[in-house]
Amino acid sequence: MAAFRVQDQPMMTSTESVRKDEEFEDEPYRSLEMVQKEIVTVNKRKVGLLQKLESYEAELQRRRAESARLREKYKNYIKVPQVDINYEEPGSQERGDLIQGWFTISQKPSMCMKGGQVLITFEEEKVASRIQKISEFHVPCECGTLTAKPQKINLPVVAFEVQLDISRRDLQLSNVISSMADERIKDRLTISFSRPSKGGGEVENVVYDRNTGNGLITFLHPGVALSLAQAGIFQVDLEAEKTVEVAPAFQYRLQRFQNLCNDKKAGDAFDAFQTFCGFPRRTILMSGIKDLDEEDILKESLEVFFQKPSNSGGEIAHIRYVSKKKSLHAFFSCDDVAVVDNTSGI
Repeated sequence: MAAFRVQDQPMMTSTESVRKDEEFEDEPYRSLEMVQKEIVTVNKRKVGLLQKLESYEAELQRRRAESARLREKYKNYIKVPQVDINYEEPGSQERGDLIQGWFTISQKPSMCMKGGQVLITFEEEKVASRIQKISEFHVPCECGTLTAKPQKINLPVVAFEVQLDISRRDLQLSNVISSMADERIKDRLTISFSRPSKGGGEVENVVYDRNTGNGLITFLHPGVALSLAQAGIFQVDLEAEKTVEVAPAFQYRLQRFQNLCNDKKAGDAFDAFQTFCGFPRRTILMSGIKDLDEEDILKESLEVFFQKPSNSGGEIAHIRYVSKKKSLHAFFSCDDVAVVDNTSGI
């Protein structure tokens, strides 16, 4: 009879089986709890980042306000004079290759007052015109009678405009010294200024003068020349790498300041500036007045006399007397000066 051997196997009790089932059922709940903890952690980080963002935005607004305040504080206000523009024909530059500017240079009208003279400025121009036609006035005062003689005031004035044209495509070169042939130098300059790595661009034309060591680079596109000119120097490859000086290419012209030219007609052109002779419209000069110990009494007597319409006077805006022991330099507003004559061009 055959014998059978039975292998011993561990038997799971009912208690262990229940524990295993409970652990299997609790596993999803533990995973959900971990996810919820991660969500809470992420939300806390989000809140912290939002708070940082708000603080950065507040700091940005504060700095913008400070920047605007400083810009307003250090802003320069310049009164630009009115200039009449006469369009005659299209310019030769069709692609905006020029930067144009007009600068007005004018001398402030002035005169030197000597002792025994007085300047009287009236409110109305017609009053000064009437008094100018009378040869002599006798002004009563506490010490007797003062004699005042109107004199013509001649004010030399120089005023002109400088018109500046700066090319956006041309670049001036200097100190270009080399023993190579001219054409080879031009080729080397073309190659050097065509490299974008050096700030260059496509070159349209090159002019070079061996006698002076100067040259002119014309780029195809505007803007490259001015960008290079700001550096002042540029490295070019000749026999070896050399430093040349670069500068903007510009032209300037002097011309008459049109606002002072009463006789200028439309279409007239002037290649040179001129000097002018004018007179103040509301101010007269009196001379021959003797000194008094009390200048205030003298000024008061003159002011009272020339305010009376019966003496051809009117309302006085300002009066200034200079005693015989002193002198004074008087300046006039350009708006109050009339141009009566212009000399030949310079």
